[in-house]
Order: sequence, then C-alpha cells, then structure tokens
Amino acid sequence: MTWDLSCRDWAARLKAGRTLVPELPLNAIEGDRAVAVLNRLRLADVTGTPTFGEAGGEWFRDIVRAMFGSVDPVTKARMIRELFLLVPKKNSKTTNGALLMLTALLLNQRPRAPFLLTAPFQKTADEAFSAIAGAIALDPVLEAKLHVRDHLKTIVHRETQANLQIMTFDPKAVTGKKVVGALIDELHVLGKIPRADKAMLQLRGGMQPFPEAFLAIITTQSDDAPAGVFKDDLEKARGVRDGTRQSAMLPVLYEYPEAMQRDPTKPWRDPINWPMVTPNLGLSIDIERLKPAFADEEAKGDAALRLWASQHLNIEIGLALHSDRWAGADFWEAAVDPTLTLDTLLKRCEVVVVGIDGGGLDDLLGLCVMGRERDTRKWLIWCHAWAHEIVLERRKDIASRLLDFQKDRDLTVVKRPGDDVEMVADIVCRIKAAGLLPEKQAIGVDTAGITDIVDELTAPGRDISMEQIIGVSQGWRLNGAIKTTERKLAGGELIHGGRALMAWCVGNAKSEPKGNADLITKSASGKAKVDPLMAVFDCTTLMATNPASAEKKYQIFVV
Repeated sequence: MTWDLSCRDWAARLKAGRTLVPELPLNAIEGDRAVAVLNRLRLADVTGTPTFGEAGGEWFRDIVRAMFGSVDPVTKARMIRELFLLVPKKNSKTTNGALLMLTALLLNQRPRAPFLLTAPFQKTADEAFSAIAGAIALDPVLEAKLHVRDHLKTIVHRETQANLQIMTFDPKAVTGKKVVGALIDELHVLGKIPRADKAMLQLRGGMQPFPEAFLAIITTQSDDAPAGVFKDDLEKARGVRDGTRQSAMLPVLYEYPEAMQRDPTKPWRDPINWPMVTPNLGLSIDIERLKPAFADEEAKGDAALRLWASQHLNIEIGLALHSDRWAGADFWEAAVDPTLTLDTLLKRCEVVVVGIDGGGLDDLLGLCVMGRERDTRKWLIWCHAWAHEIVLERRKDIASRLLDFQKDRDLTVVKRPGDDVEMVADIVCRIKAAGLLPEKQAIGVDTAGITDIVDELTAPGRDISMEQIIGVSQGWRLNGAIKTTERKLAGGELIHGGRALMAWCVGNAKSEPKGNADLITKSASGKAKVDPLMAVFDCTTLMATNPASAEKKYQIFVV
C-alpha cells in the first residue's frame, strides 16, 4: 500500500505559516527518536554552537519526523522513499541537509551501509562536510562513535562500519553507486549538466536492494528556466503535492502559488508576503536583512531582480532577461494564450503566413506559423523547431534543454538531414489545403540555406508555387520586422501559446545596435539558439503587407 503524500491545501498552509508535511500514519516512536537525535546535534557555525533543538526550525523537524517515521517497524520498508525540498537560500538548506544525513548514519542498523551527500559545487560540499564534522567535534559521544576522515571527506560509524561520503557531484562517480541513503544538494544546477539524468537514474536504481533506502533532494529554484532532471523532479513533486500523481516522494515546496508569481502587480515583491516562503524566519534569516539586498537588485533592473528573486523567494524564471535583451522580451510573458495550438490557430484565423529559418546540422530549423485572427485582426503565432541528433553531441551544454522541448512536443529530433524539411513542407501543405495561404508571398525563408526548402516545397504533389515563396533578407534589413513585432507585443496585438521553447529563444535573443537599427542576429546571440524567433520576424515581414488568403480572394471574385 502506498501513502497519499499530497498536500492539496499547501497554499493556505503557506499563508498561515503551517507545516507543509501532510498528516500521515507515521511510526511516532521512530519519528520522535530521529528528531531527538537531530535536536542533540550542534550547529558549529552559529555563535555559541547551540543544538539544533535550540536553534533549528520546527518545519525541518517535521520533515525529519516524516522521513524516519515512515519506516515499517516489521518489514523495515520505507514508505517515503524520496524527499523533494524546494527552499530559498539562507534557510539553512545545506546545514539542515548535512545534519539529516548525520542523523541517518547514527540511526542506521545495516552493517557497512553506504551513504552519500553530493552537491554540484565543491564549496557547497565543503560546507556540508564542515557542518557534519563540526557537530561531531562538539559532542564527545559522537566523537567516540564516529571516525572523521578529513582527507577523504568521509564519516565512518565505528560500530556498524557504515559510512557517509561527501563529494562534489560527478556523473561518472555517482553512476553505479549503491547507497542506503543519499542527499543531492542544489539539484537545479544538475539540470544543466550533461548525463546528470542518467546518473540520477543509476542512483535511484542503486537503492532498489535496500527497503529502507531514501533519496533526499534539497534545492533552491533555478536561476534560469528549469531544465533537465531538475525540471522533471520539480514537476513530479508538484504533481504529488497537488494530488495529480502518485509517488513515494514527499513534496515540500516553499514557493508562491502560480497566480501570485504571474500576477502583473507582482505581489511577491511586497515583503509582507516573504514569510510565506521563508520557513527559517527568525533563525538563520529575517526580513529586515533581505530588504536592502532586494532594493539593491531592484535598482539594477528587472533582470537582476528576477535573479535575486529566484534564489531568495523561489520565483520561477520563465524568460531570461539580460541587459542587452531584445526589447520585445519585456512584453512576451504578457502575450500568452495557453489554448493556442496549430489547430486552434487555423480555426481562428482568416489568413496564415509561414516563416522558416535554419542553418547547419548543429543549428535548429525554426518554423513559425502566423495567422491574422478573424474579427480582432490580432496576429497569432505557433512555432516548432527541428534538430538533427548530432546537435545533442555537439552542444552538450543545451542538450538537456532541447530534450525537454522534445518532451513538450515543441521540438523534433531527426536522424536524417532532410526529414525536418519534409515535415515543414507537410505543415505548409496543410495550411494551403485549409485555404488560408496567400497566393503570393506566403512563405518567408531566410535567404541562406533556402535551396533545400524551396526544392521540397515545389516538389511534385506539394503544389506550392515559386510566387508563394520569398527570401527574407536578414541583418539590418530585418529591423522593420523586429520593431513591428515589438510594437505588436507591447500593444497586445501579437499572441502566442506560452511555450517553453519560445521563451528560451526570446531569452537568448540579444539586441545589437548598428547605425540606426537594432539587430537580432545569430552572431549577436552567440551560440544560443534563436532560429524559431527569427522565423517569427520572417512572418512579420509578410503579415505586415496585409495579405489575403487564396480562399478569401476566390470568394470575393464569386460575389
């Protein structure tokens, strides 16, 4: 039997300052025993070296009580196999995690049981080891029980020979490890590391032989849009919390409800709401110390404030805003219609144009379908991208993010060059069959690399004429389309589906002044991918000519 670990009233609990651990059928004896051990541990980096019982947060005691109180006293099987704790910086995240693992080592009964604490940065791993070694050095009983091997950053229990290893995360080192208990600190960083997902899969697999095994994940929000293994586990934890998924993962997420995060008035900026996501308030952190840092970052601009808020208030960043960003990025998130898909766009629009932008094998092929909505005459866009599988090898720094877009069905990975062009042509032919494609200047294509696309679109059976295809000049000649797109976004006249792929591309776009023009080019954006956004500008070039669909022209002629 699995436990229901959901906490459907989490938002109300946050506002009331209540625990986010739901009511569970815990083994009270084992849970209280674990808390008693935790409470005796001393905080080596706090003035006066108080015990956790004197200076620790009740919110974390609730987590420890649940984790250790979920072990069946007969079978020794753990009902809560994982913990996902999302908590902002300065809430004793690393220290608390370190002491949790020390508690596990002390309570463990399995001979030679291996435990692991790992973090993506050496500094974080060193801080965790220092917290553990410091607690041991301050307690003569613990010094007698445990052997601290400083040079190996390993703690050995003298009686059981169980050991706790503290190390910097390395996919090669983690892969193949069998552990009875593991803690991952700052999982959000691992989301950007190649092969981290495979290492996590191996780590979870290495726990299967042990019924009492557990994996604890303690992390802040990402300073970029969530990606890779972090995105997967964050979505899983939210699903369990909200009751839409079943899992043995205990979700404890100190984050504002989505409505508060997306509210245009940004209520999360008001310090009165900060206690909601600051569980260690009054202990390791207080609001008055946060205010000056908030004011400093606010003065630097929206990009700096978002970065600070992601780490100190767990605000999820959906769009990167850098100092040299494209001006339209500031209005992108306000222009979302989540119901907008290719199907709904074709149903709602009276005319549709297509933009195509792509490069070599290590680039994306970007497609934008832009329609003019009936009655409102707003411009609606739907975008997709294709990538050759070689990109995942050549661009390992973005491979996990591209795979996320593939899961979202916004990106297709192809094995054979040309498959992507065929799929693009299929979509164009579908639009033409719907009678929405103009008879002239309907498809805008980047003049570089246009040959394969033109050949496929004009192939027998496609029935796309050369008059419908136009090469759109890039560089400074695209300035008018860029400015028009910005104005349409700012005025609420351009709507998109709010897809993560496009938020990423818009966040990647860098503006480069050249004469009287502000350019967005692939060279200006460096290695970051912007191809689907460039396809949007190609569409804008065509839609700005106020085209009519072939079907509409025919109907007017008949009348």
